Amino acid sequence: MATIWAGIDAGKTHHHCVAIDESGHRLLSRRVANDEPELLELLTDVLALGDEVVWGIDMADGGAALTITILLNHDQPVHYISGRAIHRASESYRGEGKTDAKDAAVIADQVRIRRDLHPLRTGDETVTDLKILTGRRIDLVTDRTRTVNRLRSRLTGFFPGLERELDLTNTGPLMLLTGYQTPAAIRRIGSRRLQTWLRNRHVIHAERLAGTAVQAAERQHTRLPGEKLAAKLVRTLAMEVMALNQQVTELDKAIEARFREHPAYDVITSMPGLGIILGAEFLAATGGDMTAFGTADRLAGFGGVAPVPRDSGKISGNLRRPQRYNRRLQRVLYISALFSIRTCEESRRFYDRKRAEGKRHTQAVLALARRRANVLWALLRDRRCYEPTPPTALAA
Repeated sequence: MATIWAGIDAGKTHHHCVAIDESGHRLLSRRVANDEPELLELLTDVLALGDEVVWGIDMADGGAALTITILLNHDQPVHYISGRAIHRASESYRGEGKTDAKDAAVIADQVRIRRDLHPLRTGDETVTDLKILTGRRIDLVTDRTRTVNRLRSRLTGFFPGLERELDLTNTGPLMLLTGYQTPAAIRRIGSRRLQTWLRNRHVIHAERLAGTAVQAAERQHTRLPGEKLAAKLVRTLAMEVMALNQQVTELDKAIEARFREHPAYDVITSMPGLGIILGAEFLAATGGDMTAFGTADRLAGFGGVAPVPRDSGKISGNLRRPQRYNRRLQRVLYISALFSIRTCEESRRFYDRKRAEGKRHTQAVLALARRRANVLWALLRDRRCYEPTPPTALAA
């Protein structure tokens, strides 16, 4: 049976495909548009070259999504190889130039000789939706943080006393800034009328917020140059932050509704520290199918919480943090470990023990995240929820 290896260097508008035989001889090299008819024609031509085809591609989503879906729908094995791996591997091939054709040939040859590449699978519809929703949420939160920083910077420029007193991540201070921004305007309305204005807009602790704002205004009677224009910008930025908060809230509801439909919802959320959002991000990063990883060690390595050896010569036992891992998954594992220290006695004891061994805070949290990755992998494998005392211990 003749096996063909095909490598695809994926791009936004066009891909380049190279097919090789068992000896590495190039049988086909073609540039195709990222369009279904041309991709189907390419598939037909490559299948005609041999009895079996194994595909490799350097993107797992984005511009390669249509290509991957077409291949998987036709029961074709597709393996993912990262762009970094291709770049490093290409250094061992003849020639220094870089072209799409060369990259596609390197991908095909790497798929031919390597046995450790990650196979791509047909995505679960719920997981795909969660990837989109959680990705959008990250974008919104990033935009919100950036806008809040701009708001703080602009407010500090003409009213530093008020900026110092307000927590601009809360709705109340933002609502205040949509109506009153300058010391003179806040002094003019006064504490009592400002309280009424805030209460009419359903601000919690309106009395305390109004008192804080008036006290800050009483301490500054100097009017700075450009204050009028800066105040308008502060109002605009405050309204933008509130709009972003509303979008994040609505998106959180959509994420929760979609996450609850997945069979692993109860298992994932039973882990201390893994709530709705972090649980949905874990599912989006891993797919929820632990068979894709094989072992808990591979899950921990994929999440960047498993140290890797760096031994050489007489030096052994030297460990370092990995450089290749899924950063979104690492964030989920690390933050959930932090939360679990506050809410779970077992996690707190493990963290305290690592600290007593001389580990720094970050090291202790990473060690806890590593242990929790083992537990979560086993729970998803066995499809059972987390219990503080394992069933085996209860039986004993």
